[in-house]
Amino acid sequence: MEMKAASGRELRWMKKIYLEAFPKSERKPFGMMKYRARQGTMELFVIKEERRLVGLAITVLYQDLVLLDYFAIDRAVRGQAYGSRALQLLKEHYKGKRFLLEIELLDDRAPNQEARIQRKHFYLKNGMKETGLQVCVFQVPMEVLTDGSSVTYEEYHELYRDSIGAFFARKVTRL
Repeated sequence: MEMKAASGRELRWMKKIYLEAFPKSERKPFGMMKYRARQGTMELFVIKEERRLVGLAITVLYQDLVLLDYFAIDRAVRGQAYGSRALQLLKEHYKGKRFLLEIELLDDRAPNQEARIQRKHFYLKNGMKETGLQVCVFQVPMEVLTDGSSVTYEEYHELYRDSIGAFFARKVTRL
């Protein structure tokens, strides 16, 4: 398995998987993320097994923080350990940095509660740790997980302010 910066045809494939995997309420404009990648504040990776594209990872970079902003495995190959292997590749790639991600808060009233439980179990099983930090990202309640390193709300929020600007960062609040 390998992870590499997406380009050309891979970016078109990545956008298709991105639009399928994430609800509209959680998506950033794909063009903005490509622009931020060119600026060096985001990275857009494709995950490949042999020559087959199997997943995507989009990260936000700020000082020694790395936010795994979007991570998805192609629906056609889910359940084959690609996600676990890709997450380990990402953590190794960013070794020496504080690695974090957001997942939707567990909520018994949510229509996708079972998927939320499975997602959290996946990340905990793969070495991520709860921080107790709960945030609201563009009106979506989230929980922040890390690789075991600590992160304050102020550092987390500064990552957003740096990557998407102060105007949009106001839509990221602490719960």
